[in-house]
Amino acid sequence: MQDLNVKILEITGAKSIIRSESVQRLWSGYGEIRRYYLKGGKYPSIIVKHIRLPNKPDHPKGWNTSLSHQRKLTSYLVERKWYQNYTQQTNRCCRIPQCYYSIEEGNELLLIMEDLDASGYDIRVHHDQVSIDQAKVCLSWLAHFHATFMEVEPEGLWPVGTYWHLETRPEELESMQNDLLKSAAQMIDAHLTNAKYQTLVHGDAKLANFCFGATEVAAVDFQYVGKGCGMKDVAYFISSCFEEKDCEIFEMELLDHYFKKLEVTMDNTIDFQLVKKEWSELYRYAWADFYRFLDGWSPGHWKMNDYSKKLTNQVIKELNEK
Repeated sequence: MQDLNVKILEITGAKSIIRSESVQRLWSGYGEIRRYYLKGGKYPSIIVKHIRLPNKPDHPKGWNTSLSHQRKLTSYLVERKWYQNYTQQTNRCCRIPQCYYSIEEGNELLLIMEDLDASGYDIRVHHDQVSIDQAKVCLSWLAHFHATFMEVEPEGLWPVGTYWHLETRPEELESMQNDLLKSAAQMIDAHLTNAKYQTLVHGDAKLANFCFGATEVAAVDFQYVGKGCGMKDVAYFISSCFEEKDCEIFEMELLDHYFKKLEVTMDNTIDFQLVKKEWSELYRYAWADFYRFLDGWSPGHWKMNDYSKKLTNQVIKELNEK
């Protein structure tokens, strides 16, 4: 691949690179995200996501299979396609970083992007510190995102969004310990995938992927964006913020906030009340779907708490009664 430093200077118009620092290593040793500080040019700093496909991936949970490798490879190509073809439709209400340049060459993929820290989104919130108001800001982001991409077809993206989608996780399904849930997995997936109202879901909308500003929030990491019921993002986001007690206490308040924001943002050619009715009923299914993934991928995970177990059991019971 062309010399990275040369390309950064060319894209940004900077005179020189002052220094760079690692932001994080990519999952399973697939590369690195770095911040480059610049002198002169358009931007004081930029972010470079440099994917290098390893000869021997090192997955922390041991899923070092060809299927796992292909899923991650596809995810990076999806992210590039997302930045190329879809980001023009977003706005400040569902703020994302601008992508200045992307290139795929050999076993490498390069994304040169806006540094959200330099743009004022420099606050990160850990799940044991997040407030209800901060969670609501993120849910507002999701509502605007889902409204913006309601009924948009995922060309070049995942046909079904989220990193835990059942069809892409046969090994985790086989490893499941909960036999009742394992038997219900296909039906749970079908309820979500066959929902009448579909949008584009972020696919990995955890708290850690939101960057807070003074009053607004931006989101990063679009490797698993694709078609889906918006409740997948909502349930997953809430699971990343709160322990079981608070999930139970604030469930209705958080869902009410999300749907109010969705209503005022959504195109009025679509009947909001029908969307709300369908998606409200699928909230538990979205929880059960993610719980299914955790049961096979990481049994005993902290998100497999009494609240998520209760919702999952309600879904299994409901399916068995049909």
